[in-house]
Amino acid sequence: MLTVGDTFPSFDLTSVPGGPEGLKGDFVQITDKTDAGKWKLVFFWPKDFTFVCPTEIVAFGKLAGEFKDRDTVVYGVSIDSEFVHLNWRLHHDDLKGLQIPMLADIKRELSESCGVLSPSAGVAFRATFLVDPEGIIRHVSVNDLSVGRNPQEILRILDALQSDELCPCNWKQGEAFLKP
Repeated sequence: MLTVGDTFPSFDLTSVPGGPEGLKGDFVQITDKTDAGKWKLVFFWPKDFTFVCPTEIVAFGKLAGEFKDRDTVVYGVSIDSEFVHLNWRLHHDDLKGLQIPMLADIKRELSESCGVLSPSAGVAFRATFLVDPEGIIRHVSVNDLSVGRNPQEILRILDALQSDELCPCNWKQGEAFLKP
């Protein structure tokens, strides 16, 4: 599995865009060059039409504005196709207003390149990567298939990384940094 300090792999995936345009059925290609110069939050979920996944996707989507304020784009990825993503958005009330794109890693290329495929289930673990504007992974976390993430914690970690300061345990934006 890729880790902190590694370069995030190149990719070229079809996506269902976020926002109202994502409900129209027009797909968009997103690559590692899309949104160049910005921080990227790339999070994987196992598969669409499941129980835990929409709770996380919706929670990340609700924070899309907070991430945008921090010059960070949010990409959600699973092994499902863009057609499955679209169908899920159209038929799941909580996903209709989703503000982030859903990327289709149908060939499992990005999941495999990141090393986050479950060998037994053949789907991505709940992996989260924070990637800096130079394409370097600055944070990675992985949960088992049955355990959802806390997107607020990812936002807190992003704030700490972007501060370029020493941040103590449970540090939050606006609090004092550690002084050596």
